Amino acid sequence: MNIKLTGIVVATVFAWMPLHQALATEFAPYGTAKADMHAMPVTDTVFDANYEDPQQLNILYNFVKNTKRETGGKVVVVTHGPELRAFAKENYLKYQSAMDKMAELAKEGVEFKMCFNAMKAAGFATEDMHGFVTVVPAGFPELAYWQGKGYKYTYPLPLPVKDVRYLDQPQLKK
Repeated sequence: MNIKLTGIVVATVFAWMPLHQALATEFAPYGTAKADMHAMPVTDTVFDANYEDPQQLNILYNFVKNTKRETGGKVVVVTHGPELRAFAKENYLKYQSAMDKMAELAKEGVEFKMCFNAMKAAGFATEDMHGFVTVVPAGFPELAYWQGKGYKYTYPLPLPVKDVRYLDQPQLKK
């Protein structure tokens, strides 16, 4: 009778458990992940920003905020790709959301360095850019410069992870 009752309880639990949890419980040949939520030492970072779509700077914002919160160090962003057009004053209305976020980061101490070569190739001059940007001779040497000063290199791919759990299973998406 206990066995039957246990079977009913287990069946009831699985009936109320979302399908993905039930499958995860059944198909776990490698066990369960461990958590190591250790404190991070203070670490300075240099972000390599080279994005095809300037709107991806909105995602960069989250990477910088999260990294800065965890490492507690100084942050430099080196921009040297097509996203640099968002930093041009003439494009402010088009990229206002991203620029307001970048300006917020600058107010928090994040330094923005822009590659002169890329800026010039895109048809801009230093005076075309927002005031929180510092134009430097070249992007890749600038990245090397900051790495030489002990900053840790970070290239955040602009791919959001929100809801990736459901990408292969649209019927489970909430």
